Amino acid sequence: MTERLILRDVLKRYGEKTAVDRISFGVQEGEIYGLLGANGAGKTTTMRMVLGLIYPDEGTITYGGRPYGSEVQRLVGYLPEERGLYPKVKVSEQIVYLAKLRGMSGTDAEQNLKYWMKKFDAEEYYDKRIEELSKGNQQKMGFIAAVVHRPQILILDEAFSGLDPVNVELLKLAVKELRDQGASILFSTHRMEHVEELCRNLTILDRSKTVLQGDIREIKKGFPREQILLKTSGAVAGLENIPGVTGVEGDPESYLIRISDEAAAVPVLTEAMRQSEVRHFEVKEPTLNQIFIRSVGERHE
Repeated sequence: MTERLILRDVLKRYGEKTAVDRISFGVQEGEIYGLLGANGAGKTTTMRMVLGLIYPDEGTITYGGRPYGSEVQRLVGYLPEERGLYPKVKVSEQIVYLAKLRGMSGTDAEQNLKYWMKKFDAEEYYDKRIEELSKGNQQKMGFIAAVVHRPQILILDEAFSGLDPVNVELLKLAVKELRDQGASILFSTHRMEHVEELCRNLTILDRSKTVLQGDIREIKKGFPREQILLKTSGAVAGLENIPGVTGVEGDPESYLIRISDEAAAVPVLTEAMRQSEVRHFEVKEPTLNQIFIRSVGERHE
């Protein structure tokens, strides 16, 4: 796979303030890449530079080897966090118009619009005005507007915000479909569980700098495992007295055990087996949320 979107040593300043400090990453064809950071970390500025709305002061951004320009503009789709469609214009009229602005023929735009409307079970909204739709359906129309012209590079900023669980799953499936068709997707969100599910690689920004970057599975290996999930057929007593155990939560038969040292796992299992039948035992890997807090939260103390 080749990298389609590449940022190299990108720097952006506003007066004395450095908003983005020499960040680098690449998004491959057929990849969903996570871009994370607390508010003010530099995510929005990075997104704006990728979209060509502002330009880096130093460094380069290339799209399939080319710098930003009118041809590149046609390759890019964008779903902003704030819904950006005109409230008083019919859904079909404005989405077809936006697709034609990106260089697509009216016939192809119409065909693609109908495909996505059917996919989202939203055909009834074809002739409705945006303001007549619920917030969730407005978000779905925004997604269709972002992808109707078949972009090679898709920028998703909090794509699932404001959606109920059913529509979140619907949009996730659509994003995975675009990935499988070869799109390069830059995905920014505060919801760590979505990144864990959808992304293979990520960059975490904090105070304009990259603090963590790479393959999520490899990143997790570099952080300690601090929890054990234990399920038994009966109550188990005294686990909190085992060296390395810092806390025990839960009710009889299901325990979440906090540990300061992974070596505590063996004596925990041994003691549980001595007292009861063990139905499930797992030394849990850290969640991305825990990793994010350790990487960013501790720096804000």
